[in-house]
Formats: sequence, structure tokens, C-alpha cells
Amino acid sequence: MSEAFAEQFAECAGVLDEALADPDPWRGFCSLIEKVAEMQIADRGFTAAFLSRLPAEPEHERVRARAERDIGVLVRRAQQAGRLRPDFDPTDVFLLLRANFALAEVAAPLSYAASRRLVAYLIQSFEAGQTKPLPPPAALGVRQIHESLVRGRGM
Repeated sequence: MSEAFAEQFAECAGVLDEALADPDPWRGFCSLIEKVAEMQIADRGFTAAFLSRLPAEPEHERVRARAERDIGVLVRRAQQAGRLRPDFDPTDVFLLLRANFALAEVAAPLSYAASRRLVAYLIQSFEAGQTKPLPPPAALGVRQIHESLVRGRGM
């Protein structure tokens, strides 16, 4: 893995580990979403590190696979606790991150305010309760986001 991105990967892994260690699965889930969204706004290189490196790099693939697996665990725990809507799919996290990534192009401090508001809206919609069924989830994982960024941004 490129040494240039080692810090971003370590920070992301730490946030995910903290979320998994939280005894309250809903709080851990919300914390993960909020912190990673803020990391995206604070450092556009964070998203580039996670999404735009060559998929064939073995260490990078290992990190991606671990993130996808651990996010799935966190989602299931929050659903089992009755706090996360049952039709939430782990790939929805990547959908949220792709939407939030666009806000990084807005000048600070507006980008921070816009991201916090988007995340708050989405977290409220993720909470179990009086919700209407959603369409089926898109098969949107880290690999698909990477491919769309490469096509759309020339990375």
C-alpha cells in the first residue's frame, strides 16, 4: 500500500474499530457515519486514498474488504438492536459517502455545515420506526464507487 495513504487508512480503520467497540450499536453506527463524512470534508485525499487507488493492489483490497465486512457487522448489530431500519443495506453507507463526497467541493466552512446537515437528515431516515419501504439496494460498494470516480473525474 502506498505510504502516502497509510495515515488515512489507519485513521479510517480506527474510526471503524471505535464504532464496533461501542456497546451501543446505534451510537457506534451514527458515530461512524458522522466521523467518516467529516473526514471526507476535511481531507479530500481521504476519499481518494480509500476509493481511487488501483484495485489490484493486494493491501488496498484487504483494507477495502475489511471495511465492507466490518460495516456489515455494524449494520447488523444496529438492526438487531431495533434502532436501524430493517431494510437498510450495508451498501447504503457507500451511497451516503458518495453523496457526501460531492460536498467536499464546496468551500469551507459551508462544506462542513452542508455535510453535517446531510448526515443528520440521512441518519434520521435510517432510524427504525415509521418508515416506508425503500426500493431494493443498489450494488454499490467501494469498488463501484472507485470505478465511477475514475470514469467521472479522470483519476
